[in-house]
Amino acid sequence: MLAQGYDHIKQTVSLASYFSSGDYGEDADTDILYFPVSYSVNKGKWLAQLSVPHLQVDGVGNVLVNVGGVGRAVAGSQQQSNGGVGDSTFALTYQMDPLSDTSPFIDFRLDVKVPTADRVKGLGTGEVDYSAQVDISQRYKGAVFFGSFGYTFRGKTEFYVGLEDSASVQLGISKPFAPQWNVGVFYDFREPASTFSPEIHEFVPYFSYQISESWVFTGLAAFGFTEASAGTAVLGQLSYSW
Repeated sequence: MLAQGYDHIKQTVSLASYFSSGDYGEDADTDILYFPVSYSVNKGKWLAQLSVPHLQVDGVGNVLVNVGGVGRAVAGSQQQSNGGVGDSTFALTYQMDPLSDTSPFIDFRLDVKVPTADRVKGLGTGEVDYSAQVDISQRYKGAVFFGSFGYTFRGKTEFYVGLEDSASVQLGISKPFAPQWNVGVFYDFREPASTFSPEIHEFVPYFSYQISESWVFTGLAAFGFTEASAGTAVLGQLSYSW
């Protein structure tokens, strides 16, 4: 039975919708609409995922999705509205077997951001980024306690000055609320991604609803505590697995 489980291939397609709005320390707000389409394949201990988003940014041109405020070589003092393909991401995860029934689950993940976004339109940096992450989770009395510890190496460019490599930490808890519901919350900390922005501190409640054996809907909201965070951020994601 174990060998059959490792031979099984699970595939998942997800469509998400993300909206955020905030001033990020600027004189005017920047609104971001982000629609990533993801495809993942899970076989045995390995999980591979590719995400390609459509992106719409309305703002002054120096706020990047998943980065925040940055310094742009071309002054961005006027409101702009730009849309198009965002940066694509390829992720590869290795899921370790726990050492015992009471040991934590540990995953190792590597992300590569491919610069498919137009940097002139303010949709991306135009450079390749690499991220390494360790995910640890532990079941305890019906709940799951989890933590993620990562580091991102950002490609440097004269177009967006001041970009920096940075660490990130997420700590949270989730618990089944009903047979089909799972609710949770996590705290998100990220070091400054640029010399022009502060670190990020966010409180993120979320839920997932198992619509059927194949369909899952996930939603979250983010509440930030620094200028690097959006004033409002919400996400909804629908996933189909087979």
